[in-house]
Amino acid sequence: MEVDYQLAFDLAPVGLVLSRNRSIVDCNQHLCEMFGATREQLAGQSFLILYPSADEYERIGARMLPALNTRGLYSDDRIMKRVDGRNKGETFWCHVTGRALNRSAPHEAGIWTFEDLSSRRPVTAELTAREREVAAHLMDGLTSKEIGRALVISHRTVEIYRARLMRKYKASTTADLVHKLMAGS
Repeated sequence: MEVDYQLAFDLAPVGLVLSRNRSIVDCNQHLCEMFGATREQLAGQSFLILYPSADEYERIGARMLPALNTRGLYSDDRIMKRVDGRNKGETFWCHVTGRALNRSAPHEAGIWTFEDLSSRRPVTAELTAREREVAAHLMDGLTSKEIGRALVISHRTVEIYRARLMRKYKASTTADLVHKLMAGS
């Protein structure tokens, strides 16, 4: 039996994107459903269309380069934005994994997977872009010093953001905050 790779791509149970220079070359049905858009609306567009802000698009793009250069792989949990449909503009947690096809020019071409985490981790508080980054790293179990290194900010600045998150989520400890972030409460 011959495998139909195009059909496998189209019907994969995870969002898939083929990219070139941080633009969507092609995507599958699952990704279109996740972001509430058609393939025609997404193909040829910059990944910026999927981000809550241009600032987050730029920061995450810069943050992923060292990992893509070194290992050829990158993954994280981040807040993304629905493009169209009944939930247009809604933000949601998404697990994103990518592979650079050319490590020496990581954004040149790649394959990316997107998994909607909203059923397990709803977005409940209005967070700034930096608060979302700190929250994602906290949920990965990183310390303030490790988060500071990852985001190229001081660990004291991370602690300020963590304190803001704790106030917004009415958490008494970092463990309580992580639990509330994971539960979306």
